[in-house]
Amino acid sequence: MAENFDVVVIGSGPGGYAAAIRCAQKGATVALVEKAEMGGTCLNRGCVPSKALLGSAHFLRLAEKAELFGVRLGSIQPNWPKIQARKDAIVSGFRKGLSGLLKSNKVKIFEGRGIAEAAGKVRVENGADNIEIAAKSIILATGSEPAQIPGAAFDGETVISSTEALGLAEVPESMAIIGGGVIGCELACVYAAVGTKVTIIEALSQLLPAEDQWAGQLLARELKKQGIESIVGQKVISVETSGGIAKVSLQGAQTIEARKVLVAVGRRPVCDAETIDALGLKMNGPAIAVNDKMQTSTPGVYAIGDVVGTTFLAHGAFAEAEVAAANALGADKKMGDYSLIPRAVYTFPEVASVGMNEARCAEAGIDTAVGRAFFRANGRSAAHNETVGEVRVVRDKATDKIMGVTIVGATATEMISTGRTLLGSTEKITDLAFAHPTVSEVLKEAWEDAFGLSLHLPPRN
Repeated sequence: MAENFDVVVIGSGPGGYAAAIRCAQKGATVALVEKAEMGGTCLNRGCVPSKALLGSAHFLRLAEKAELFGVRLGSIQPNWPKIQARKDAIVSGFRKGLSGLLKSNKVKIFEGRGIAEAAGKVRVENGADNIEIAAKSIILATGSEPAQIPGAAFDGETVISSTEALGLAEVPESMAIIGGGVIGCELACVYAAVGTKVTIIEALSQLLPAEDQWAGQLLARELKKQGIESIVGQKVISVETSGGIAKVSLQGAQTIEARKVLVAVGRRPVCDAETIDALGLKMNGPAIAVNDKMQTSTPGVYAIGDVVGTTFLAHGAFAEAEVAAANALGADKKMGDYSLIPRAVYTFPEVASVGMNEARCAEAGIDTAVGRAFFRANGRSAAHNETVGEVRVVRDKATDKIMGVTIVGATATEMISTGRTLLGSTEKITDLAFAHPTVSEVLKEAWEDAFGLSLHLPPRN
């Protein structure tokens, strides 16, 4: 006999657990099905472990500059096993906390493979046991997996994905990273900091192809100072492995040798084929097609997060979870403008943006003024020896509305949420007080400059 719930959520990543908790908070009975670890990719193989490793790498980078601060330290050496143990402890702690949080919200957790057999019906497979669940609404939050490319198949040893890269037992002497997007650039910073010779290979014309050209070029320049080489505009033709060494052949006849090859060309949505067939889901390639209410083509079934292929961001999944949870319980809520979801890259320096950048505005035919401000002119940035970086604020000349913000520099990922509040604003920036000295003043300077009002930049010609 099937257990009955108001809502069943398949997948416990950021989208899944957020949707489950939100439904429970509204008084619904909720079941959550997870076939692996609680927390999905973000907690176990993505956001949290990568930021833990980046935290250790950042500390190493700071320690290398101790003399500049008048501090004398002894030998600075990374202890990779302890770095990994710290990362694992952080992940384990959050995983336990998430399980407790779900239970405290009276969400019933089912371990096993969740298959939606029909609208309102889910089968949970766990070994020899099958459990039937009935629900008024189903929310699919089954996530994604590392994408592969022809000629560079994963072997889990020499040619690896981000999953293996987060947990290598030893620091490799060299690593070639295929893909200069978020994942590739972040893990490049981790491994370069602990002594690996890193080369990034990006098929498009710049690192971070989703961002403005100036941001990608600035990042590449700073990564080079850390010993990270970047090859852009070159496609990988093949990867050959022998004796623990990989040879990466590029389109321009160049060959890169490395102990490890990390394929970091993005992620691919994952949904159980049996669920797709049983529900007759409409698809956009590997992604589940949804409307702005996060509804699939099957009534009563919603999909959110990486499986719908929109943002591939945890906070994007959180936003979609709010919409799906509300509608699963009878509301009529819609997703807003996806460009308002901030984009964040935790490299050294950090890169963050929100809204429409300069290139997108130009493509849309919007005549813009771009305000610029630099970290090197900021008091607190100088005090902390973090003077690399720039902020650009894009203003629509016709309406005076702020269209987008891009930040490259220390704390960029923290400041971008403030940048989000600027979008669409025509408020006088001179009326707002920013604490001094703070790094966030760089954002104010760029905002003022977009209107030709900067106090600390020379007058425009």
